[in-house]
Amino acid sequence: MKARLHRLGAGILAALLLMLPQWALAGGDKATNIVVVADTRRVTGVMHYFADMYNTNILMFAVWTVVLTVVMGCSLGFLMDFFMSRTGLDLKSRKIVEH
Repeated sequence: MKARLHRLGAGILAALLLMLPQWALAGGDKATNIVVVADTRRVTGVMHYFADMYNTNILMFAVWTVVLTVVMGCSLGFLMDFFMSRTGLDLKSRKIVEH
């Protein structure tokens, strides 16, 4: 009896999850006309450049995002390695003993 209730509950939950996209589409045409844009009225300089790029060319914005994330991550890694080696923590000669 208990297993039957579990299967029934799982079936109802699966049916509800399958209906979720239909509920989202029930908003009609007004919900499909939403456009997300960045507000460029009060930003200047580099922020205006990136906000304008987000509004006009989302692919180039994505490329810039990936490139800048990699550059910032590498620079932070090299900077922390430099500071740690200056304090005496040399991670380059670390022996891996987890095997």
